[in-house]
Amino acid sequence: MTATLRRKDPPSLGARLRHAHAMTRPLMLDIMHGCRRFPSLGPSERTARIMRLVDAEAWIDAALALMELELPQWQVRRLAYDEGEWHCALSRERELPDWLDAAVEGRHDDLAIALMSAFVEVQAMAAEASRPGVPTLRPAPDLLYEPVACENFS
Repeated sequence: MTATLRRKDPPSLGARLRHAHAMTRPLMLDIMHGCRRFPSLGPSERTARIMRLVDAEAWIDAALALMELELPQWQVRRLAYDEGEWHCALSRERELPDWLDAAVEGRHDDLAIALMSAFVEVQAMAAEASRPGVPTLRPAPDLLYEPVACENFS
């Protein structure tokens, strides 16, 4: 894999976000280049608005606008600041109780990076789910494993 592709790969973007101290223009542009809808829309009002926000270094507004464009079915479920860290949870089902919801969470000292961390996690999940069907091999069964029937039909 080339260095350019590796840099835009969601797992390495996640690592770069975890190690960043603050959001920067190059980091935000790398995240945007990894998006599917942003480049395909071309110069539209929505993409122009996001670029204006990036140019103004309005990172939180740019992150929220990018989420709205790229992940229309996902919404911010929770934003919390605890012990010096921002926690951002994105969810498809905001109305469900916390214990039933499969929210994706990002956390960081910087709010924009916490938002983008959750965003990159959702994108990685979506990329994994949209992979073409690749046959998987079952692991070799344990030699000591023996199925046992434990039903009593009497």
